[in-house]
Amino acid sequence: MPPPLMKAKKSYGQHFLNSEPIAGRIADSLSLAGKDYQNVLEVGPGRGMLTKYLLEKNYALLVVEADHDMVLYLNKHFPSLKGRIVSGDFLKAALPDLMQEKPFGLIGNFPYNISSQILFRMIKYRQYIPEMVGMFQKEVAERVIAGPGSKTYGVISVLVQAFYEGEYLFTVDKRNFSPPPKVQSAVIRLIRKEEIKLGCDEALFSRVVKLAFSQRRKMLRNTMKMMISDTAFLENPFFNQRPEQLSLQDFIQLTNWVSERKEA
Repeated sequence: MPPPLMKAKKSYGQHFLNSEPIAGRIADSLSLAGKDYQNVLEVGPGRGMLTKYLLEKNYALLVVEADHDMVLYLNKHFPSLKGRIVSGDFLKAALPDLMQEKPFGLIGNFPYNISSQILFRMIKYRQYIPEMVGMFQKEVAERVIAGPGSKTYGVISVLVQAFYEGEYLFTVDKRNFSPPPKVQSAVIRLIRKEEIKLGCDEALFSRVVKLAFSQRRKMLRNTMKMMISDTAFLENPFFNQRPEQLSLQDFIQLTNWVSERKEA
């Protein structure tokens, strides 16, 4: 067990996993067997509960830890990690440089206060990240994999599913953490789709999705008039729908319509 003084810090959103079986199960959830790469990046290893199970698999493992005290702890208690611990903020790290522009699996018991930002960063560098296994707040995990028609389907659902296929793996009770968070947690796996281009302006796609869900109870006719000034076109029955009714392909189509009318 780690020394008593190594306590979780609220400033880093730390809740340390204290269950060996769950840590092993998370590590086993990376499906790298038979893949042509064995590079893995762990975000926020903390005391190394998950790290030790990843080390057992002989991956080319690199860990990124923002808390300097935890970096010192890892260096002391995991000598096999020497030279593979990056002291810094994952959200600011130059990921292609860190991983030598090679594909890698992303994994971690992610700090809940930056979990959405981690997902957006994964999307940004998706050409390098074929797979992600992560622990999230249960509500966020459900939102990421939710489909159209669900109350939890929203911006993060559409943006992640544009490039990744998601799978809800298992729920983790709050009692398995120290200190226990106020919410339940869940582990999900995301596998990158073969086609990583959308067939539309990706920056505009993101703006369209965010605008549509900014007033999710309203019909698209009302929200999209900020981007489509052609009132006659907005009479199309498509715009009678609310954003949670739209599939990924619907949002791509909507983005292309917005783009066409901007260029007209």
